[in-house]
Amino acid sequence: MAKGDARKPKGKMSAYAYFVQTCREEHKNKNPEIPVNFSEFSKKCSGRWKTMSPKEKSKFEDQAKQDKARYDSEMTSYGPPGKRGKKALKDPNAPKRPPSGFFVFCAEQRPKIKAQHPSFGIGDVAKKLGEMWNNLTDSNKQPYLAKANKLKEKYQKDVADYKGGKVGGAGASKSKKAEDDDDEDDDDDDDDEDEEEEDDD
Repeated sequence: MAKGDARKPKGKMSAYAYFVQTCREEHKNKNPEIPVNFSEFSKKCSGRWKTMSPKEKSKFEDQAKQDKARYDSEMTSYGPPGKRGKKALKDPNAPKRPPSGFFVFCAEQRPKIKAQHPSFGIGDVAKKLGEMWNNLTDSNKQPYLAKANKLKEKYQKDVADYKGGKVGGAGASKSKKAEDDDDEDDDDDDDDEDEEEEDDD
């Protein structure tokens, strides 16, 4: 009996997980015959990680970013029935969350990479996008980050309008009902007047 969904993308790894993986490989290369004592090994890795500089950690953080891009991309195309059902419960009129600067960059560059590398799968494209993004200077990233900020501002405004519309909508429908009731009362009054005129005749 198969466990889980074979199509489901492999989970994303953190920067620390990549560091631990590197430590494990180092241990195997230096001491191939000595088995890893997991508890002791974990303590050593944790100690080393805490003393590392941000520059030393950046290599692993870049790997984690690339893997996150791969995971997010694969999850976009992966749609298990259960998840589809959950998504269906969301209000289709609710504003969509804005993309980050990285995803704005991906949306622009993905078609170019697919054209240059037609044999690339989703994971390969995501990995390439992650590498390209990490190689950009801060000034080159700025246009994408600025665009993402504009989209974020628009999203926040849309959310406020959406929430206000929902609240206002309820009030508006209530007052509309009250108006309709008044109109019905007016109609009743008109009917009474017509009946009185007929009696006079």
